[in-house]
Amino acid sequence: MADVSTAVSLQKEIPRLERAEGVARVAFALRQIGGREETRLADLFQDGSAKVRLPKVYDGSGPAAVFLNSAGGVTGGDHLTFEAHFGAGTTATVTTQAAERIYRRSGGVGRLDNRLVVEAGASARWLPQETIVFDGAGLRRRFDVDLLGDARLIAIESIVLGRTAMGEEVTAVDLTDHWCVRRDGRLVYADALRLCGDSRAILSGGATGRGARAFASVLVAAPEVASQLDRIRELITTLVGDGIEAGASAFDGLMSIRCLALDGRRLRAIVEPLIETLTGWPLPRAWSI
Repeated sequence: MADVSTAVSLQKEIPRLERAEGVARVAFALRQIGGREETRLADLFQDGSAKVRLPKVYDGSGPAAVFLNSAGGVTGGDHLTFEAHFGAGTTATVTTQAAERIYRRSGGVGRLDNRLVVEAGASARWLPQETIVFDGAGLRRRFDVDLLGDARLIAIESIVLGRTAMGEEVTAVDLTDHWCVRRDGRLVYADALRLCGDSRAILSGGATGRGARAFASVLVAAPEVASQLDRIRELITTLVGDGIEAGASAFDGLMSIRCLALDGRRLRAIVEPLIETLTGWPLPRAWSI
């Protein structure tokens, strides 16, 4: 009985760890402004550590929403959800305030759920900054998109395994990343990444990464996207080399671009000009702050 009582007493003394939770969402709609239709914020909700900022945009690219995690990072047991709704005919950008950091966990995995709805005639840009994954981290991330009619999308997700400038190595990681894109309810694109174990060993092979420590996926969904393929491939040819590899393919109104790099700095060297070429606009200001 004494042993049981001692065990119960010790269990009661173990504090419950605080976990970061939050939901943030924005919606855009067309409004009559000065006799013309312009994209404006229609709805905003934020709860917990998921926040939204709305910087002024002066370059004509349309409004922007900046998502941020006020908890400062994600670890095991954390759960954040970010959502954006692009109303019919709107054009807007969603980005993040900084790179999201996935820290070593004491148990469980962190969860990030990103969801977009893009209505007919709308152009959505999903341009978050990198996700930096540290040694011992665990993450389950989902990116779900519903496109309606002729809706357009440019989306990127980037992952950097440790900060090479700091000499960091990621020898233990549990990461899954799922993309699911539907148009009018029909699945048109699905992609899944699973990286579990020693990332250095897994990515050292020629067929798995050739030593890459940073990688990005870019997806463009637009009716005429196939006509841009040659131009994007020509740009990629000028950017690859010195620890950077990339390739692009187009099919059924989609363009998929994959980028690999030896570190986050090199990854940005190819990602930034790709985004600016695809969108036709400068990067969101948050990327340079």
